Amino acid sequence: MKKYIYITVLVFAIGVSSCKNTGSTKEGHLEDTNKPNEQVKDEHKEDGHEEEVMLTAQQFTALQMEVDTLTKRTISGFVEANGRLEVPPQNEASITATIGSNVVSIKVIEGDKVRKGQVVAYVSHPNIIQLQTDYLNAYSNSNFVKQDFERQKKLYEAGVGSGSKYQQAEASYNVSTSLVNGLAAQLQILHINVASVRKGNIFKQVPLVSPIEGYVQKVAIKTGQYVDPQTELFEVVDTHHIHADLMVFEKDVHKVKEGQIVSFSVQSVPGEQLRAKIISVGKTFEENPKAVHIHAEIENKKDNLIPGMYIEGRIEIDSKKGIALPENAIVKDGERFFVFTVEKENEDWSFKPIEISKGNTVDSWAAVNFLVPIDPNTKFAYNNAYYLLAEMKKGEAEHSH
Repeated sequence: MKKYIYITVLVFAIGVSSCKNTGSTKEGHLEDTNKPNEQVKDEHKEDGHEEEVMLTAQQFTALQMEVDTLTKRTISGFVEANGRLEVPPQNEASITATIGSNVVSIKVIEGDKVRKGQVVAYVSHPNIIQLQTDYLNAYSNSNFVKQDFERQKKLYEAGVGSGSKYQQAEASYNVSTSLVNGLAAQLQILHINVASVRKGNIFKQVPLVSPIEGYVQKVAIKTGQYVDPQTELFEVVDTHHIHADLMVFEKDVHKVKEGQIVSFSVQSVPGEQLRAKIISVGKTFEENPKAVHIHAEIENKKDNLIPGMYIEGRIEIDSKKGIALPENAIVKDGERFFVFTVEKENEDWSFKPIEISKGNTVDSWAAVNFLVPIDPNTKFAYNNAYYLLAEMKKGEAEHSH
């Protein structure tokens, strides 16, 4: 004889009417008021028979039960790997003043998107003005030295000039040219228009520009501040090439190779799994911990991914297609795992536990192996397995008294 354990589902919308129209025991289990008490007791009298949890149609709907036949999915083994989001070195830049100077104005704030060559700030200092003056003097003097060199060259070639004067003029011309070119290069580094300086224009302040396109990640200055040439003023990051930098422990390195898929999560994208493909496996070990770096290109990038974010990932290995059920369909009892078969009996629903062995889990689906043959048309509960087991055990406890 079957053991029937009926479950009470408390639903606010129907709670009042249920209390008025149905009887219940102290434990809250629904009773069939059309049966004599003796008949109800007889149904639970024998031990050792298959347990069964019964739901009425109303309870089935209230619990939002999902039932379906078995399906096959690709379930992979995996290697756990944690790390951070990073960008390649060529996609991040520090902006400095190049020369000791004072900050005149700041044109961006953290989070702003900037183009390559866009002005982010202006700086000024007497040294900048002096450099332009030195260049202008050197350029003017170089014209005189050049004319003298050309005159001595013609006299020497005509045989009427002194060789020593020609050599002296040539040396002076080379030194003057080098000085002019050196000062011009310094002005170009400061983004000062050299041609304009030659015309006598002196710039009191010079721009600081972004060397790459990206987002301003850091602003480390304030207006009026004096900054040394080596001081980092801004940090710009191009997140277009952001990737996952993971650490794989020594014991798992042999399982990992280029081309494998990594699924991972970050706090900025809650409830969503991101995917990446391994493009590089490190060849040297980090000493603490003993692990290698794995670089993976993200396939479904999001705008709110920021370098430095902590990630938890799984590297998929040994992909196989097999029978799988949602994690909510599986419940653990001690050291054993169970799922529930489903049958409709008139207007009620019958749920029976069946033992399985559980395999790997990917994206909330777990590989399952049955200990006995299963009819392919058998339907299973796809959710609320924990609840069904709890009610079944509660019923067993009640009937043992």
